[in-house]
Amino acid sequence: MSDSPENVRARVARRYTQTLQSIEAKRAGETNQAGACCSPSPAADAAPDTRAQAGSGGACCATDLAAPTTSSCGTGYGPEAERHAQAAQSSLGCGNPLAFADVQAGDVVLDLGCGAGLDLLVAAERTGPEGRVIGVDMTDAMLNAARANVAQAGFEERVEVRQGLIEALPVDDSSVDFVVSNCVVNLSPEKERVFAELFRVLRPGGRFRIADIVADELPPKLREDPAAWDGCLAGAIGEGPYREGLAGAGLVDIDIAERAPFEIEDAGLFESVVIVGRKPAA
Repeated sequence: MSDSPENVRARVARRYTQTLQSIEAKRAGETNQAGACCSPSPAADAAPDTRAQAGSGGACCATDLAAPTTSSCGTGYGPEAERHAQAAQSSLGCGNPLAFADVQAGDVVLDLGCGAGLDLLVAAERTGPEGRVIGVDMTDAMLNAARANVAQAGFEERVEVRQGLIEALPVDDSSVDFVVSNCVVNLSPEKERVFAELFRVLRPGGRFRIADIVADELPPKLREDPAAWDGCLAGAIGEGPYREGLAGAGLVDIDIAERAPFEIEDAGLFESVVIVGRKPAA
């Protein structure tokens, strides 16, 4: 996109603030009403086309390119979404990056672009009280929502939410066992910096699991559409460049653990994927 990285990030922050405010206003007006954003979701092993329709373009939290077009509420979350309903209703993602993840008790887990904190809560359940979970987000409204959801779940002792950019993480070198992210990397206008930061913060042998959107070919007009960028579409890169970017940062064993193709009219073909890999052991 021709706009500056700073302008892209500022616009994305505004859009996600507006989206969160809209979700919270709707929730306030529909308390306990069935069929809200996070109604029962398809099983994690549902057919790809079913999962894509439920959790990707035209999902329950948005219906057009003018707002984020993906929601975690339909893709891969089951009991977690029920246990943490408020966080789930406010979460915007394209999958469950912690589904089947080998997070161990005592691990330090980092969530890139933690949003309202659903994945922080899921990670905290898996690491247990001896582990630690760090969430990083650049948006004040999302940080406030995440902290409130962490407090509601009673996880203040093991979850910390920090303000910052995923291109310049406020996290020490080689301090994290597991990095997760949910439909955030595609929003970055500087993905190479994100991949480099991912490598920097992981401990030797540390792993990552990223849910994201990839697309090999998009109409040029869509690439320059700010609303499509904010909606997790125009910033998507192909699977090949994604793998190459991660490998170029020094990460290894890169693979696609899950994929669900979907199509959006006048936008093209996309895939919701979960990308895994690790930092080489020392």
